[in-house]
Order: sequence, then structure tokens, then C-alpha cells
Amino acid sequence: MELDAYKTLTKKIPLKKKPRSRPLPKASEKYLEAFERLKEILDRMEMKYEEYFHFKSTKHWRFDLHLIEHRMLIEIATGPWSGGRKGKLATKAWSVDRYDHAEEMGYRFHRFELADIKMGRAKAWLKDLKKD
Repeated sequence: MELDAYKTLTKKIPLKKKPRSRPLPKASEKYLEAFERLKEILDRMEMKYEEYFHFKSTKHWRFDLHLIEHRMLIEIATGPWSGGRKGKLATKAWSVDRYDHAEEMGYRFHRFELADIKMGRAKAWLKDLKKD
């Protein structure tokens, strides 16, 4: 049925179609800078890593980095996968359950704040991890 015919017959505006899938969250500029800085640190230390590690295929759960040799998952706060502080829990691409599932699968995880990366705490933590 045509839109005009529908409007005249029902005197209603047709419903707008909603997209079936929700788009993935977008990253902020500060997050992207911190992410690049952390990757530079890992490259200098010659540690093997994967970016945007998707450990469970049925969920939108991801961690920013996966240190392959240590089975360590790293998350940067305010990133698109950590969820930030605003919005409803139902609309986020993350869930607290992902930490439990990661531990069940044998991974350890660590969360860095943006200040940790800028001030060098992340570098010191990674050096300690590499020693072990």
C-alpha cells in the first residue's frame, strides 16, 4: 500500500522501521590516543598481543588487548567496550558477566585508566608482568 493511501484511509502516520541490529559503540579521541600509546609500549617490550579480542562469539563482549603469552586481557577505561559511565545498562555492549566468563575460560584481566597509561603506571605493570 502506498504511503498517501495509507494516511488517507487510516488517518495515521506509518511506523518508522527500526534497524534490526544495534551499531557497535564508537571510541573517543582520548581512548584512541591511550590505546595507541599502550600498543607502542607493548611493541617496544616485544610482547605479543591481539587487538580487540573477542573471546565469546555469541556476545558483543570484547577486551581491548589480549597478551597472548600471559593469557591476560587488558581493558582501557572509557573505551567503547568498557561502557563508560553514561546510559542504561541494557543499551551497553558490555556486561559484568564477561569478567566471570573470562575467568572461567582461564584468562586474567586488568583494567587501566587513561591516567595510568599517561603517567607510566601501565608500563611499570607490564614490566613486572614480563618478569614473571
